[in-house]
Parts: sequence; structure tokens; C-alpha cells
Amino acid sequence: MNLSSLANKLTQYDEHEAQSIMRLVLSDCFNISFTDICGGALDRMPDADKARLDTLTRRLQQGEPVQYVIGKAHFYGRDFIVSPSVLIPRLETEGLIEVAMSYKSNRAPAVLDIGTGSGCIAITIAKEMPDAQVTAWDISDDALAIARENALALGAKVTFQKQDALNPPHDVGQYDTIVSNPPYICHCEAAEMEANVLEHEPHQALFVPDDNPLLFYRHIAAYAEEALCQNGILAFEINPLYGKDICELLQQHNFHEIMLIKDEFGKDRIAKCTK
Repeated sequence: MNLSSLANKLTQYDEHEAQSIMRLVLSDCFNISFTDICGGALDRMPDADKARLDTLTRRLQQGEPVQYVIGKAHFYGRDFIVSPSVLIPRLETEGLIEVAMSYKSNRAPAVLDIGTGSGCIAITIAKEMPDAQVTAWDISDDALAIARENALALGAKVTFQKQDALNPPHDVGQYDTIVSNPPYICHCEAAEMEANVLEHEPHQALFVPDDNPLLFYRHIAAYAEEALCQNGILAFEINPLYGKDICELLQQHNFHEIMLIKDEFGKDRIAKCTK
């Protein structure tokens, strides 16, 4: 058994990507490095480990994302526990961390992450800004359980709350920064999505109705208009198709310094504004 023979089983990927995935599985699940592989470690695997590897490989063959298979994903220099209950953290979302860190104050900032999922945004902010008072909402009990587990594992102080973003409380001037990566994909876009995302990641965290693509932005902007302190920052990850519409929405809610920030692929990915 060698790396190529294992990678060849993942026919939905090209050779390079398949080998990278298998190397990740071997490293994270069996502590087998590339050097170990070159030294024949795969042939020396105990039968129990070979059986487990077969099981993991079948999951990959069925299109399950490797992050769910190994149980973790990398985000902003840290590993986060993930399961099909939460979205897999992605590189483009790291831009929200940079926005949150741009807030300058002579006191400890109060930060809210709406729709926290795995907790990757809230926990990263708490770790990168140790003086921040970070609160995180999600409507999913399963997601909150994962987020709390990540906070404990990474030693982050975050207050997690079960809260529906579409029915927020009446808060006034409570936060300095509000960030959110809400559901923003319309169902009509599903045909263009990768199968492993569509079939395995939680639809509740992905989709909005075709006739209401700004559903979450509208509710969160209205909440933030009251809940942010003066000069507070609101930032969203967005669907690039609706960047202009989101900017107009933010203007309607009296935000200023509205700007769109592009991701590494040159697409509008984050909307940022100030109260």
C-alpha cells in the first residue's frame, strides 16, 4: 500500500488534491508523516488502523469533506472541531477578524458574533483581542455545543447564547462591533455549488429564500442600528451578487463609511460600515 494507491480511490479529485487529502488524513488520524509514508509506514500499519483507514476512505469517496472526516478545520492559525452540525470555516471568512481588530478604543471592546456556528469567528476574536468581551449567538443547540467545545479547547472566553437572529432582543448601545457570516446563498444557486458542500454542510447555515436574499442582513442591520454604540462597526460576509443591494440597505439604516472588501479571488466578500 502506498500514497498513490490510496489517492487513486478518490476519483472525484485530481491526483494532487487527492494525495493532499490522504496525507492530511494519515497525519491527523494516524500521526503518519510524509517522511513516514516514504519509509513504508503504510505497510506496517496494524490491522485495526488499516480497517479504520478503509472506513475513512469510503467516507471521502462518498463526497464527505475531509474536515468532517478528520473532525477539524484550520482557521486563522488554529484548529477548530467541526461536524456536519456546523459550516466548515473558510479562508475568506478570516477577513471578518481583520475588520473586528480594526476597531480602536481606549476601553475593552464588546463584540457580538451572530450565527457563530463552530465559534471560529468569536473564538479567534477573543484570542486575538484578549481584552474584548465577546458574545456569540446561534439558533442551533448542536452548533453551540461544538462552539463551546472549541472555546474550551482553545482557552477562549466567549459568552455563547441561543438566539434567533431574525428575532433579536431590544438592545441599545451594547456593542462596539457586530460581525456575522449569515446564510446568504439562494436556493437557485444550488446547482452551481460543489456536491460535497451541498450534500454535507448544514442547509440552515447556507440558504435563504430566492425571493428574500437579504433576509438576515435586513434583520441584523436593523438590530445593529440600535445595538451598536456610536462609531461602532458592523461587518458581514456577503454573497458577491448582492454587494450593491447590501450597501443600499446599510444606507437606509443610517450607517456610513460603507465599503466592500474583496476576497483573494477578487470578489466582494465583506461589507463593513460604521454607525
